[in-house]
Amino acid sequence: KVSVNQRRFAVASAIAATGVTPLVMARGHRIEKLSEVPLVLDNLESIRRVKEANKVLSRFGAMDDVERVIDSKAMRGTKGKMRNRMFRQRRGPLVIHADGKDADAGRPLVELAFRNIPGVEIAHVDRLNLLQLAPGGHLGRFCIWTKSAFERLNALYGAAPGEASELKSGFILPRAPMANADIARLINSTEIQSVLRPKKTTSRPGVVHGNPLRNRKLMAKLNPYSIHQRRAEILDAEAKAAGKARKLHKTAPVSAAKAAALKAASRGFYKSLLNEEWTFGSA
Repeated sequence: KVSVNQRRFAVASAIAATGVTPLVMARGHRIEKLSEVPLVLDNLESIRRVKEANKVLSRFGAMDDVERVIDSKAMRGTKGKMRNRMFRQRRGPLVIHADGKDADAGRPLVELAFRNIPGVEIAHVDRLNLLQLAPGGHLGRFCIWTKSAFERLNALYGAAPGEASELKSGFILPRAPMANADIARLINSTEIQSVLRPKKTTSRPGVVHGNPLRNRKLMAKLNPYSIHQRRAEILDAEAKAAGKARKLHKTAPVSAAKAAALKAASRGFYKSLLNEEWTFGSA
C-alpha cells in the first residue's frame, strides 16, 4: 500500500511535468503551434457545445493533437475485441477545470462541451488522477487548464516548496535537495576547480603475470632445478636419435639381384601350386 503523502507527491510531480515542453513532446503530443505550455485559458467554463470547443482548440493550436488521436484509432489485435475493447487509440489533451455542477445540466458545462471529442478527457482539479496525468507511467500529458483551476493549485499543494497546503492537511510539498542538478556543470565550474588538487601524473607500472608452464624464465625463477631437467631431456632425446640412426645403419639393404631371385622363386612356387592338384592335408 502506498501512503497518502507519496501519492500526493506523485500527483504533484506529474503536474509539474505537464509544464515541461520536452516531456510533453516526448509523449507524442502535437504542440508545435501552441504559444505556451501549459495552456491556461480563461472563460472556458462558459463553453457548452462541441462546436465551440472545437473552435477553441483550433484557435490555440491544440487541434493537431486531436487529429493525431483520430488518425491513431485502430482495431485491437488480441482477444480484447471480444471483451468490449475492440479499438485502440492514443491519448489526447486533458482538460482540467474547477467548476461545480450546473443546475440545469447536472454536471459542469465544460464536460458537456469536451466529452464527445475523441481523445479528450476531463478532470476536476480537486480530484486529479495520476493515471490521467501520466498514462502508462510516462510523464508529460498535454493539459489544458482553466484559469480558476490553475489558480487553485497553490491552495492544494502549497504556494512554494516547504509551505504547507491549505486544503490537504499535513501535506508539505517536498523541496528539491539540489538547486542545480547539472553535475557536470558543477564539477567543471571555476569555484570547484580552483580548490581541487592537481592531477597526479605518475603511476605505478602494472605487473604482468606470465604463465611459468609456457615461459621457461619464469619457471626457472620459481624452480631453479627445471634448467637441469630440461637439459637432461634434451640430452636423452639426442641419445635416442643417435641410437636409432646407428641401428638403421647396421641393417644392410637387399641387393637388386637377390631381390629379383626372391621374386622369381615366389612366382615359380605359385605356378607349381596351380599345376599340381592337391588338397590341404593330403600326402
